[in-house]
Amino acid sequence: MEIRYFHHDVGDFLDALEPATRAKLSRLIEALTIEGYRLSMPYSKKIGSSLYELRAQSVQNVRVFYTFYDDTAVLLHAAFKKTQKLTKKDLEKAKQRLMYLRC
Repeated sequence: MEIRYFHHDVGDFLDALEPATRAKLSRLIEALTIEGYRLSMPYSKKIGSSLYELRAQSVQNVRVFYTFYDDTAVLLHAAFKKTQKLTKKDLEKAKQRLMYLRC
């Protein structure tokens, strides 16, 4: 399965991560290319209709929102996870990008 970034800011966010977190997330993204829809907890979680999150827990806790589109995993948005709940702002940004992709 191919991986694509919806927007360059996702790649910029990932490039700016602390090295250990970036390495862990790289392994998770590689697992996503191999497993696709079969990737599950604790690495991936479905959080809405066609919306998933990659869950990287390391020095920094990071969430990468993604969807599947035409045999491709599209990374929609990435954010730091500092509290138990996802922030509304991050979730809304991911949902907006998902809606834009589906149009």
